[in-house]
Amino acid sequence: MYNINHHKALNYLEIENSETNFFAKIILNEGASLQELTLDGHEIIKDLSPLTYADTFASSILFPFANRIKDGKYTFNGSDFQFEANQKEENNALHGLVYNKTFEVISTNSDKNATSVLLEYAETKESPGFPYTYKIQVEYIFTKETLELKVTVDNTDDKAFPFTLGWHPYFLSGNLFESALKLNSSQKIVLGDRNITTGVIDTDTSTAIKIEGQQLDDCWILDSDEVVFKTPAYNLHFNATGTNNFLQVYTPPKENTIAIEPTTGVSDSFNNEIGLQTLNPDDSYSITWKLTLKNN
Repeated sequence: MYNINHHKALNYLEIENSETNFFAKIILNEGASLQELTLDGHEIIKDLSPLTYADTFASSILFPFANRIKDGKYTFNGSDFQFEANQKEENNALHGLVYNKTFEVISTNSDKNATSVLLEYAETKESPGFPYTYKIQVEYIFTKETLELKVTVDNTDDKAFPFTLGWHPYFLSGNLFESALKLNSSQKIVLGDRNITTGVIDTDTSTAIKIEGQQLDDCWILDSDEVVFKTPAYNLHFNATGTNNFLQVYTPPKENTIAIEPTTGVSDSFNNEIGLQTLNPDDSYSITWKLTLKNN
């Protein structure tokens, strides 16, 4: 049976099932981010100490934009806007506005085969860079070998707003040098100075991408939603329900760790409009990212 414990003093959730060797930890004060995950005894996501959440954005939900906005500036419907450039070294706005917000627990549900938690943050104050109100719900659904992460955004404002969505998890491999990524893509994003999109080039992913000693910070336009992270101990299959599917991959300064980030847009999407969508008043948008563990 799954047990859900809400540690209210530090405001985090721990979910465990000793029978299936499952464990998860969700930090509500850090954007409802999934900081630890063990599926079927395999440690998939773990704390990145001594790296900090402020530096890694580990498992953060990225909204209203994924990745970066150059100088934090963009134009929408004829008006100019300015986000805070929270990435000081590159002078970019980075990873949206909800990664550091506190989410409320709306509901939990468990039985012998699965467990779920529904979390919510409601923005009621307009900010200079994004003068709109919205509600965002994050639902985690766990089984012994799967995670489904459903993100739903409601436009509670009287004006339409632009957006992209993303998720920024880091995954653990017993040996990253001997791990690989399998994906289906015919185009890759070109990143210039300050990791800002400058164009698109053709690519060939017919063979798996061996990670070996590469320092990756790359983005692919996916032709299908299926991505596989192959490690010596397990394979992790990624799927997404969205129609705009991109994959950002980054190797941090942490041994045997890699960020594999599904997104609906790319770096500077508020300006280049790659993957950019518009959400009208009273409308909602949902996407589900699913991970499935398969033992080798």
